[in-house]
Parts: sequence; C-alpha cells; structure tokens
Amino acid sequence: MEVLIIRNYFKEGTNGTLFVNSKFLCFTIELSWKDNVKNISCIPEGAYVLEPRYSKQHKHHLVLRDVKNRKLVLIHPANNAKKELRGCIAPVTQLTGIGEGWSSHHSFTKLVSSVYQAFDRKEKVLLIIKSNQNEYH
Repeated sequence: MEVLIIRNYFKEGTNGTLFVNSKFLCFTIELSWKDNVKNISCIPEGAYVLEPRYSKQHKHHLVLRDVKNRKLVLIHPANNAKKELRGCIAPVTQLTGIGEGWSSHHSFTKLVSSVYQAFDRKEKVLLIIKSNQNEYH
C-alpha cells in the first residue's frame, strides 16, 4: 500500500494533501520546515515505512520508521500543528489555516482503518512525502 503526502510549505506551518493508493483521503498539517530539527520541524521529504503503534495517549496510531536523526515520528490526531505537534503528522478533514485544520479524529480514523487493513493482509505500507513545489526540504 502506498500513502502519499504532497506538501505546501509556509513560514507558519506545512499543509499537505494525503492520498491512499492514489485516492484522496484527507489533508495533513505539520510544523514548518526548520532543517529537520527535532520537535520544531517537519521531517524531510522521502519514503518511509509505516508501522502500527499503540500508546495510552494516542491508542492505535502509526509510526514512521528510519527518519534521519529522529525517533518516534508519529501520525496522530491534532488540529493545530504549533500547539499539538512536535514533528509528527496529523490528518485533518479540512484545512482552516496554515498548520491548522478541523475534524482530525475523523480523518485519522479513516487513515488508520485503511492502513491497519493492509497490515492485516501483511502488506508493506510506504509513506511518500513530496513537495508541491518540486523542491527538496
């Protein structure tokens, strides 16, 4: 299974569009690009293997494997990147601003459902992150 995020970068945050197997699923919000600095930057563009993860805080969610110079980069619900994210990715139903959206839990549930079904089928799930501007960040 392939999950694709196409990003738009702004000084205040990063907005994206998320596709599962080439079909639009939702939007994403992240922190702005600040040279991949832990807790204050979105991660570099590239390809990452997604794996299932469980914690008390986020219950069933997703973790990105092998992010350069980072650990525990997650996909979890959040509606405000600056207030709720520390380098992770949040799916949102609608973008309401730069790094902001609403109804994150709804989009997160749809994404996790699709991805966990692929895990049940023993499929590898690959997340590809690209820029809308064809620039590398």
